[in-house]
Formats: sequence, C-alpha cells, structure tokens
Amino acid sequence: MVFLPRTSFMFSSVVVVFLVGGLLSIVGQHKPGPAVSLLQEIHSLQLNSTVCVDPEAVDRASTDFGLMTRAVPAAVFRPSSDRDIAALVGFSYASARPFGIAPRGRGHSVRGQALARDAVVVDMGALRGDGQGRIRVCGEGCRPSYVDAGGEQLWIDVLRETMKHGLAPRSWTDYLYLTVGGTLSNAGISGQTFLYGPQISNVYELDVITGKGETVTCSEQHEADLFFAVLGGLAQFGIITRARIAIEPAPTMVRWVRLIYKDFAAFTSDQERLISLEKKKGFNYVEGSVIMANSLTNNWRSSFYVEEDITRISRLAAQYGAVYCLEAAKYYDDATAPSIDQELKSVVDDLRYLPGFEFRNDVSYMHFLDRVREGEVKLQSRDLWNVPHPWLNMLIPSSRILEFDRGVFKSILKHNNSVGPILICAMNRSKWDRRTSAVVPDEEVFYAIGLLRSGMDGWKNLEEQNEETLRFCDDAGISYKQYLPHYTSLADWRKHFGAKWDVFVERKMRYDPRALLSPGQRIFTSSFAQHQSM
Repeated sequence: MVFLPRTSFMFSSVVVVFLVGGLLSIVGQHKPGPAVSLLQEIHSLQLNSTVCVDPEAVDRASTDFGLMTRAVPAAVFRPSSDRDIAALVGFSYASARPFGIAPRGRGHSVRGQALARDAVVVDMGALRGDGQGRIRVCGEGCRPSYVDAGGEQLWIDVLRETMKHGLAPRSWTDYLYLTVGGTLSNAGISGQTFLYGPQISNVYELDVITGKGETVTCSEQHEADLFFAVLGGLAQFGIITRARIAIEPAPTMVRWVRLIYKDFAAFTSDQERLISLEKKKGFNYVEGSVIMANSLTNNWRSSFYVEEDITRISRLAAQYGAVYCLEAAKYYDDATAPSIDQELKSVVDDLRYLPGFEFRNDVSYMHFLDRVREGEVKLQSRDLWNVPHPWLNMLIPSSRILEFDRGVFKSILKHNNSVGPILICAMNRSKWDRRTSAVVPDEEVFYAIGLLRSGMDGWKNLEEQNEETLRFCDDAGISYKQYLPHYTSLADWRKHFGAKWDVFVERKMRYDPRALLSPGQRIFTSSFAQHQSM
C-alpha cells in the first residue's frame, strides 16, 4: 500500500469565505490564487458552513494549550453540521490535491497534536452552539442508561445535563473543560480509572467520519474494527461526531480524603491496596501526587487545604525533599450518609500515612468532579494559566516504580519549583479493553505519571528535565508508554505501539488511506509514506 503525498494549498491574501445556503463569498481577495479554485469546488458541495482564513482565526488555530509549538493552517473550517464535515473530508479524499484535516476541540494538546500546518483545522466548537439536541440523556426506560453527546461537547456540559436526571458517566478526566471526541481519541483517565477503566472503556457506540468522508455508526456489535480503532486512536482513523456513553445513578456527596506519606514504598503499596478493593469496600476515586517544598503554593490542587495545613505540609516537604499525597474519595448520598464514617475508618485505619497528616472534606459530587476549575480561575487571575505547558505523561509498570522514584522524583526533579502538580495514579490493566488502539504497560498494575508543570520563565529547563526523565527510563530499561504521546521518528512510534503497530497501520490504510486526518500527530508523515512504498 502506498500513501499518496498530501498537497497543501496556500491562500494568496486575507480571505474570508462564507458558504451559506450554497452561496460562495470571497472577501478580501487581492489576486487569484490556487485556493480560489479549490474553494469554488467546495462551493459545489452546497455546504452551510464557514471557511475562515483571516489572521485572527488562523492565529488561534496555530497553537495549542502547550504554547510551545506553532503550525499555521491554511484555513479554519467552522461546520454547521456533521454532514458538512463529512463533505469536506470526502472532497479532500477524492481530490487530485488532497489536504490534511485536523479536528480541534479545545486545542488542549501540548505538543501540536491538534495542529495542521498548511492544512485545514476543523473548529468542532462551532457545532456546540447552545448544545440543544447535541446532548441527549436516555435514563428511565433505557437498559442500560446512556447519554448521546456530540464529539464537540464539553464533559462539564455532559455532566450538567445528565445530573438533571440524577445520572452521570462513571469515568472522568481531572479537568472537565475538554471535548468528548478529544478525550476518547486518547483514553480519558483520572482517579476513577482503576475502578471503571478509562473513558474509552465506557462507550457503547460512536458516529465516526472516516478519512474517506464516510459517516459510520459503529459499536462492539456493528463495525467493531472501526469502533475499537477510533477509541484511543489519536484521531487517525476518523472524527468522532457522537458518542453513546455509559451512565449510572449519580451520588450527591463525596467524602474527600488526602493522606501524607514520607515513605514512597508505603505510599505506592497503600495505593495499590486501595485499587484492589471491591467497589463496596473501597474508594470510588484514588490518585496520588508528589509534593515538594513549594508545590502547594504553585498548583491548582492547593484549594483543598486551609493555609495552616499548607504551611505544615510544605515544611515537611522541605525537611524530606519530597512527600507524597494519597488522595481518595468515597461517594455517598442521604441513604448511605450514616455509614460513611465507619466505612472510611475501616479502610483508612490500615494505611501507613504519617500520623496527624490526614485531611478530609465533604463536598458535593458536582464540586468534586469540577475541582480543577477553581484552580484554573485562580491561576488565570495570576496570569499563570495561559503560559507554556511542557507536560509529560507516562505510564510506568508497577515493578519499576520505586526505581522511577529514586531516579526522577528524588534526583532529576528534586529542585522542582514550577507551577503545576506532579501526579502518580495507580491503575489496573484489566480495566482497559485491549481491542482499542490505546497502549499501556504489560503488567496488571501500572502508574500514570503526570509531570504537569508550567511557567512563562524557565519552561525550556522543564523540557530538558522531561528529556532527561525519558533518557533515564530508556537507560534503565523501564518499559514505559507515553500517554498523549509525542514522537518524532517512525522507530519510536513502532516501539510505542509494540504488538499493536501492524494493526494500527492496517487500520490506517483501511479508514484513512490518504493520511488526511490529524497530521499534527506526526505518525503517518511523508517519510512513512516513502517507507510503505518500498
């Protein structure tokens, strides 16, 4: 199979093109260019969408949340319907001059994965509007219950809509202002993953636009290969326009606990014990973090503590170089409230945290799930949110986590004073469906490590520490996987996908044979096309 090379199209001047009711208007064009004939061809599709190439729109689509990478697209496509997206993709697929197409939700990638140099960025948010009809809950009378949500919808809006019915999805990300299609194209992980699996393990059905422009409804029972390809597929096989997501009765309250450890072995042992407990006996959410001397004053997780607690924990971290926080939550409602204290005590009493360093809060379920928003607003007020985010996310097998602590947390990062948390979250491999495109370490228990650091000054130093961390793991023979992966060579992508690589390539040939979709991932590049033709 040979992937045909993509031919990008450039605009000769500032042009804004409106395709409304089949009427094409080109504004600001000074002289004919190759884009004009292309847009006239698109006009024949009778779309009701907008194509923008004005500097402001293009500039917004030229970077992402990471603010470290810039790739200027040729145009931004603002669809009015799923049908228009399919028409755009189908047009490029059939064209003698195919162009890349990148769906963009919130642009929350950090290394250019949602960008599309000299290609077309699809602004999925244009479909969001007031959300009417794009989020539909089927609770009472549906077995199982589910919510249908457009791929462009934000998880916070999915939560708000399902809570009106006393229901909610089971698996979440820490930050809810991300799109459904965006997280499902990766995996979607947080402290609930050990119990319910990632978000991609909680989907019943998808509507997908393939790289051929075909709209396909797929599930485990129908078009299963496409269904599992797209889940965790880094937007390489299709654009998610609808997801049918599992939901269940929502609790009303959360008992939220944080426990501080100085011994990393005890911290990880306790975390692994908690994720092994049955749902009724244990917690609904388990996550950990590394706290250094200034960590609590420089990240969005500190709002949990009162000022006095922050001072005590910071002193402890300064004394030991770093301490570790085991964070857990148990859901309850009016019916279970009388027993919550005893249930919590039966679990916490067996844990080996530092005496006197147990902290508890009772908050609403909605507040708990939307907890990062408060920190975001706080950082925005200090101009610390829209700054470079050299984040690194890794999945580390449990058998090597103590070595990772010694080589990374206690060595490479020992003088970390940056904004943002360092997360360490234990997960069960059995909760991940191996048929999806997502890849994880081979061991049953592994850790998701999130070096979620940021800052305007010194971000390049943080990036150097990331590179040093990766080198340490490579030199030590730690078989890690990157989450939200970023690689620059074919060899690294092969290594990342491992035994799934051949299937990944076969699916690419089947569903996006001209390699149009999400070129910012840099998997199927021109060098890959040349390799395939040999």
